[in-house]
Amino acid sequence: MRSPVPYFAVATLAPVALILAGGAWGGAWALAGLLWMTALAATLDEAVAAVLPEADAGAEFPSADWLSVALGLAHMAVLFGTVAALSSGRLAAWEGICLFLAAGLFLGQVSNSNAHELIHRGSRGLRRLGTAVYVTLFFGHHASAHPLVHHVHVATPRDPNSARLGESYWRFAPRAWIGSFRAGLAAESARMARAGRPAWRHPYLVYTAGGLAALLLSALIGGLGGMAAHMTLAGFAVSQLLMSDYVQHYGLTRRIGPDGKAEPVGAAHSWNSPHWFTSALMLNAPRHSDHHAHPSRPYPELALEPDAPRLPYSLPVMACLALSPRRWRRVMTPRAEALRGEAPVAAE
Repeated sequence: MRSPVPYFAVATLAPVALILAGGAWGGAWALAGLLWMTALAATLDEAVAAVLPEADAGAEFPSADWLSVALGLAHMAVLFGTVAALSSGRLAAWEGICLFLAAGLFLGQVSNSNAHELIHRGSRGLRRLGTAVYVTLFFGHHASAHPLVHHVHVATPRDPNSARLGESYWRFAPRAWIGSFRAGLAAESARMARAGRPAWRHPYLVYTAGGLAALLLSALIGGLGGMAAHMTLAGFAVSQLLMSDYVQHYGLTRRIGPDGKAEPVGAAHSWNSPHWFTSALMLNAPRHSDHHAHPSRPYPELALEPDAPRLPYSLPVMACLALSPRRWRRVMTPRAEALRGEAPVAAE
């Protein structure tokens, strides 16, 4: 059996060490963490023409679970370690900027991808760890909205996290955040009512209390400066999570039948990327079509489906492009229109 897990381990754990060293000693360590998450990733994706190996279908991946647990714990170390460093006043301005960007990119790209993996796992402990990661970023509702709303209604008007054709990221992001919060709340409330659970067990209370507890910990670490650092890091990280949804579903729609039901989710309803290094860095999140087809499939087993829509550049590069709506539309709208064909415009 081929196992690509070592690729994931090197790509994801190396920046943890660099960021923690940057928080402790600043200087070149902080810069190295930033370069790993930006220049190195972009360069290796383009310089090395490779596709990350696919593990054998149906195999067990205990090492993949251990890496996810390690990354979940590393998330806490990176978040609160960076809060401590940024609020300490001992870093020079350029060191603080490098550290903030490196940590924020890690939280938004690696931690988000790992938490996304964890909330889809069958183990209750793994799901709770993934939820805890989102809770510390004040985005706990994603643990409800993502499986209960996004995976059910993706590429239809009922999914707030599917970007409409022509919609800019700047318009999409607040709509998606608010919409997913409300839709997740409604889905969880309905599920609790069916199960007859008391209101005090509502997951949204856990998300709120957990977020406040995380913020209180940052206040104990660094006072008002610690709270400010935490909230800014969380905002930066969540903006990248929303960007991933924007890029990976932009303009793609599911056909609506005469009965009002959407066609089954298929490969054509997500944008994918074959780039090997950022696939390793993001735990195969760029293989998004296969994930939607098989949500519980562990990340080493995700395949790059040959008939799935592909982004012209790697996912992080496309995220940078999406910051400029005019350039984004010039590149992506014609591609989305070609894929939509004669399908009803269900997402507008």
